[in-house]
Amino acid sequence: MRSIPLRQALREAMEEEMRRDPRVFLMGEEVAQYNGAYKVSQGMLDEFGAKRVIDTPITELGFAAIGVGAAMNNTRPIIEFMTWNFAELAIDQVVNHAAKVLSMSGGQFTCPIVFRGPNGSAGQLGAQHSQAFENWYANVPGLKVISTINPYDAKGLLKAAIRDEDPVVFMEAESSYGELGDVPEEEYIIEIGKADVKRAGTDVTVVSYNKMMKVAMGAAEELAKEGISAEVIDLRTIRPLDWQTIAESVKKTNRLVIVEEQWPFGSISSEITYRIQKEVFDYLDAPIRRITSADANMHYAPNLVAQYLPDVPRTVKLIKEVMYLKK
Repeated sequence: MRSIPLRQALREAMEEEMRRDPRVFLMGEEVAQYNGAYKVSQGMLDEFGAKRVIDTPITELGFAAIGVGAAMNNTRPIIEFMTWNFAELAIDQVVNHAAKVLSMSGGQFTCPIVFRGPNGSAGQLGAQHSQAFENWYANVPGLKVISTINPYDAKGLLKAAIRDEDPVVFMEAESSYGELGDVPEEEYIIEIGKADVKRAGTDVTVVSYNKMMKVAMGAAEELAKEGISAEVIDLRTIRPLDWQTIAESVKKTNRLVIVEEQWPFGSISSEITYRIQKEVFDYLDAPIRRITSADANMHYAPNLVAQYLPDVPRTVKLIKEVMYLKK
């Protein structure tokens, strides 16, 4: 087992799939000559050449459309967006074409394409570069949505996404490309649609994904010092969502807290809350609670960035409230 950064885990997934299948190619801004804006594609141009690692103009709508057309014609494109904030320019292609072509063609066309890149906040980048979009894309039938920063999970899930017959939206995090994690040398694939219990516990279930997993795990570690046992679940896949793993955990702990980097209205936590109270209400000993990003645009000032995002102290406080402990 090796400890490698997230960017390397993602690169290895793409390289292995490109060696395995000549139909796979990578396309996006600065992915070739510059080795990727975040060096995820470093060295790939040298190995695979300019026909399979393709630099594009700054035109997200244009190269997303080329990718969709290519996917409909027996190739498997990986489209890198420099950030999902910029990908909103290409949302027509992702939502109105990639997601719908299978049903609109009566099954005559598939669209095996992966749209990937960093998502969410990364410090002082302001309102237009700090948005998390998992809930937007998870609302669209025909798309699969993956969101993770764990190197092991990222590699296995990206390989699965490249092989999938459906379009996949793959959310990463700019601030986490250098973070290390254990990844085996041998090939492996992680099934899309399966959550992972990162920490077993008995007193409360904490559900999260992407970089908010660091907040969830940090809160669990702080609570453990006080004898509180939190079970932490990493969703990994947002659509399809692994309801069963969440439900079974809630049946055991009888409490649920959700930590996410989304605006609160119409968020993923909203959907989880509805589904769990509908299906396992009798097991709940307290109302489901959640901590989200502020219902506002992200500002530039560091004190406002800190107020905007969920953090460990506020998560610990919320979990104690769910357990009816003194604040």
